[in-house]
Amino acid sequence: MGSPVQLPQYFHEHLNIENASQRFEEALHVVDKTDAAGIPLFPNLDHAAIFTDPPHLVSGPLKQVGYVNGWDTRCYPSPVDGCDYINVSARLPAESPARSRGWFDYVAVVHPVDREAHDKMLSQGYGNPFLHHVTWGIVPPERRGDDDFAYAARVVPFMVETRSRMAEVIGEEPGTLILALPLAVIDRPEFRNRFEEWIGEVSPDQYQVEAMQGGGFLVQFFVLTGGRIEVALRVDTQQTFNPRSVHKISKDEISTNQGG
Repeated sequence: MGSPVQLPQYFHEHLNIENASQRFEEALHVVDKTDAAGIPLFPNLDHAAIFTDPPHLVSGPLKQVGYVNGWDTRCYPSPVDGCDYINVSARLPAESPARSRGWFDYVAVVHPVDREAHDKMLSQGYGNPFLHHVTWGIVPPERRGDDDFAYAARVVPFMVETRSRMAEVIGEEPGTLILALPLAVIDRPEFRNRFEEWIGEVSPDQYQVEAMQGGGFLVQFFVLTGGRIEVALRVDTQQTFNPRSVHKISKDEISTNQGG
């Protein structure tokens, strides 16, 4: 395994999650395949999504690890399986000692809004809480002084190629390519024509492009069927997620029933 990745140390001492070992094993499997594709990853996972009810089962232990719950003062409605959930993000500060122990940069704590969502969440048999997916962070291309538009002209083709290569080495159809880009990029008059060049042969039903709230770049897609493992490129974001991205991913890309 060439990438110097690490999983959260002492995870089970803080969070009692039945399926965590399975998810982490799948995450390392993806690392092996990613190495074969020559795609560099950051050492720590970008984020994890944990379903739970009530939220304090996860948010309390995360606070003890050093996470700041609700750091971006946002919640993200998440319509999973036709049911309503709320995603509240926790962030590990850059100076936190937990970073050197492999803990995620962010955690999405996802909880049901009503009884229907609660019962659907528990029906999958993974327990409460359960680790829905983890996301590796892809090392982005160097900025080299580019403005946002010039950088987008390199980032989008880079992620299109990354998605294609990962599909080849993993052997599974990747999820939708979600591209949250700075508003100043999307507002440029030449964006539409240039974007068609950048996106190449990816069909319109295989990508979604939108403005990233708060600025920055967040480009992501799932690599294992069922939405179990994801990869993401993140540059200069000021909040954990983009609300429109979360809605699309929750509604169309993920389920509490992951086939295992």
